[in-house]
This record gives sequence, C-alpha cells and structure tokens, in this order.
Amino acid sequence: MNPALPTKESETRLIALDWGTSSLRAYRLGADGQRLELRALPWGVMQLPDAGDGENAGFEAAFEQACGDWLKAAPTTPVIAAGMVGSRQGWREAPYLEVPLAVAQIGGSLASLRNRDGQLIHIVPGLMENSQLPNVMRGEETQVVGVLSLSAQQDKVADILIGLPGTHSKWVQIRQTETQKEVRHFDTFMTGEVYAALCGHTILGRGMSAADSSNGNAQRDFERGLQVAQTPAGQAGVLSTIFSTRTLGLTGALDGSGQREYLSGLLIGHEIAALHGMLQSQQRLPAQIMLVGEAGLCARYVQALRCYGFDHIEVTQQATERGLWQLALSAGLLHPDSST
Repeated sequence: MNPALPTKESETRLIALDWGTSSLRAYRLGADGQRLELRALPWGVMQLPDAGDGENAGFEAAFEQACGDWLKAAPTTPVIAAGMVGSRQGWREAPYLEVPLAVAQIGGSLASLRNRDGQLIHIVPGLMENSQLPNVMRGEETQVVGVLSLSAQQDKVADILIGLPGTHSKWVQIRQTETQKEVRHFDTFMTGEVYAALCGHTILGRGMSAADSSNGNAQRDFERGLQVAQTPAGQAGVLSTIFSTRTLGLTGALDGSGQREYLSGLLIGHEIAALHGMLQSQQRLPAQIMLVGEAGLCARYVQALRCYGFDHIEVTQQATERGLWQLALSAGLLHPDSST
C-alpha cells in the first residue's frame, strides 16, 4: 500500500532555527507559518557537538542534526535563524542594528552564509541601543516581531510595552503610527540570573529548600517579597533589601521554601518598581503590555505588574516561530503562495 501523498497543508515552507547559547530549537513550518514539527537539541553556540577540528565543524554537525533530513526532503526550502548563532561567537556575525528603528527594517537586514553543502542560511541581526550605557539584544528582537503579529489589540494602541521575562529580562518600547511600528527603546534587567546566583552561590541560599508546590504559603511569601519595593525600607534599593531573605528566615517568619519564594518576589518587585519609575519619568506609560515567556514566570510578572499599577496586560505564546515566519516574509524568502 502506497503511503498517502503529502497535502499542501503539510508541505514545508520554512525551516526556522532559534539558536541560542545553550540550546537549538528547529521548527518546520507550513502554510501561514503553521508548526508542522519541532525539534529541541542541546547544541547551543557554547556547547556544540564534537565533530572534528574543521572550521565551524560543530555548527555544521548541529545544523545537520537539526534539519538535514528536512532539507533532503524539501531542498528548496528557505532557512532562517535567530539568536546567538549571529553573535561574534556564532556561526556568522550578523551586525547589530541601532535603535530606534522601524520593525520592518529587521527583516531587510539579514546576514547570510552557506554551509558545506551549499545551503543558504539567513541570520537575523540583533539590536543595540548605543547610549551612555549601551544595551543589546539577540533573539528577543525576533520575539518582538512575533508578539506584534499575534496581538489582537496591537493595531489599536499607539504605545506598546513588550516584556520578555527570563534570565535577562527585556522591556521593549514600541511606538506605532499609521505608517509603521518602531522600536524606540529597551531596558535589560538581569533578574533571573541574579536570582539563580543568589540562591546557588551566596549565604542566602544556605537556609533555602526546594520550592514546595504543596505549600499553601508560597503565594503569600512571593507576594510579601513583591511588595518590598513599595515600602519605606524598600527605598534603600535591592542591594539592601535582599538581606531580609536571610533575616526573615532567622526570625522564623519564612521557612526554607518561603525564603526562595520571597526572594523571587523581592527581585521581580524591584524590577517592576524601577521600570514603572523610568516610564513615568519619560512620560511613556504604555497603553498595552504584552508578555512572552515561560507560562509560570509570566504569571508572576502579571501579578507584579498589577501590583505596581500596570493594566491592559496580555500574555502571548509561540512568539519566536511566528517572528521568524514574519521576518522571512518581510525578507522575501517565502514563495507568494506560502501564506495562502
């Protein structure tokens, strides 16, 4: 019996790679950017497979594992990649674009390379804000493009704030006019990395125990930390208030699991308090906030944003793959019928 022929809906239109520092996610996308298949591999740019001493051998091997069979089945499929693969430590550097800039400009500024088999791979550039304290992003710009394409409200408001909570949380200010969307500013908070470092490598972690989902006090302890930045003591700043994680444990106010929850809330609360203060001073409080990230972490940030007076918050999913699809469209990589 002959296998069923592939339908138009199952045909590969784009291979999209989210290639970061520690992992590689490969998407096989069909018509309208529909996900047909996803592969997650541990081959980030800093831990590539051992594939000999040839130049870029690790990148070549990781790429082959991620999507080599897809390209053999559909050799004319365009390939686009975002993330640290375009950094100086990556396969090919894609120079930063300077903010402010039109969102549409990102898709028109792709770098490219050919692998050892001659396959053309397009690489998304990162963004840089070259100010007194420079700021950069790589990979998040693709999520921003995806978020803007997914929101039902994004064409109805002039100012959007896109939040990307994680190891290095990004807050991206988008200005919309009748003719274009513009990235005009972004801020970075190392909240996630600082939390991990404090828990794992300081005296604060000595009194902590693993998070306990059955602990009914977890939400209370998180909220207690969340509100610290609003208190008079919180005005001393995060370098002062983090020590309360230990002292509240010593006095018996927090158990080991509670200290972990409290510290999470404290750091996120300080982040959102600082963000609110900056936006207020800039007179740029947004009409819409959009979050993208791990669901549980986004839920914490929604709570924190509401605690500090923000509203009109929307959480989106699948922003990376949608962003890669949109960038491929704007770069002219897709056939005219790919979106029909």
